[in-house]
Amino acid sequence: MTAIDPSDLKDDAREVRRQRFFTRINTADKWFQVLGLAWLTPVLRAAAGDNPRAQGKEIWRLLGIPLLAIGLFLAAWAALAPTVQTSLGAIPGPVQVWEQVGNLNDDAIREREKEAAFYVRQDERNAKLIAEGKEDRVKERIYTGKPTYYDQIWTSIKTVFFGFLLASVIAIPLGIAAGLSPIVSAAINPLIQIFKPVSPLAWLPIVTMVVSATYASDGWFAKSFLNSAITVTLCSLWPTLINTTLGVSSIDKDLVSVSKVLKMNTWTKVTKLVLPSALPLIFTGLRLSLGVGWMVLIAAEMLAQNPGLGKFVWDEFQNGSSQSLAKIMVAVFTIGIIGFLLDRLMYAIQSMFTFTNNR
Repeated sequence: MTAIDPSDLKDDAREVRRQRFFTRINTADKWFQVLGLAWLTPVLRAAAGDNPRAQGKEIWRLLGIPLLAIGLFLAAWAALAPTVQTSLGAIPGPVQVWEQVGNLNDDAIREREKEAAFYVRQDERNAKLIAEGKEDRVKERIYTGKPTYYDQIWTSIKTVFFGFLLASVIAIPLGIAAGLSPIVSAAINPLIQIFKPVSPLAWLPIVTMVVSATYASDGWFAKSFLNSAITVTLCSLWPTLINTTLGVSSIDKDLVSVSKVLKMNTWTKVTKLVLPSALPLIFTGLRLSLGVGWMVLIAAEMLAQNPGLGKFVWDEFQNGSSQSLAKIMVAVFTIGIIGFLLDRLMYAIQSMFTFTNNR
């Protein structure tokens, strides 16, 4: 009997571990794509010894070139910004904008400290009144200080999601009905063609007047919140409506025939047949709608002076201080980054429910 070389066993075990590692990388690659971190896959493959030269080219394509482009953009920005003079001074460069990021963060910290001190004083005053037997004079007030930059961001995110969800609740059922029925499709198509191109700047005055006339001031939501959210709804429902209609009307005719043979009722047909087949296009519409909603929201907040990032930009423009331009540019980058993250969020949800390769 031939003796087994221990070194061969070690090599086999090492190869098994290596293959398992590659399997994990391939599994994680899908989520790297979702999160915009596709460059991590070749990095991990190169670290595992999988053709380092080929993986190096992939790293350069996925990570090196984008970083080089960003570096060139920052260099051009830093060089050209001082040459452009405005009424508020020269256009701020990357360094000045980054300084304002720190200033906005410091302002938020100071505002939080003021809020905490306000509630401490209020608690002490109420405790003293209770100790003196003057419970009827105890009052609980809400801090009404200036909203921080983070508060403005959070307000905009809440508003866009509310408007987006409202648009989805309207657009998806209507799109399914239009996809299943040529009559419904013919009925709503003129409305889509007329209202889809309408600017949010045109919708906002109408929405403001309707909300003011029909909504009580002491309701669940502030009127300013509803004005912005409903404007987002009216402008962002069209991509979802159109894509849902297209997805439902494009399902395989054989599947429709099967549903007739099996005598499926409408609910079963929609949930078991129509939705699974149309989900890729529905999610494409949802991603487009969320992106449109985010752009619309900023414009609506600027025009109506409703709380949020749009109002922050407008206030800084009106402020006209030497730091205003840099703060506006911070807001511009914030808006872009949040827009990218919202798209990645929708793509992550899409990846959990569909098997498409759309990015």
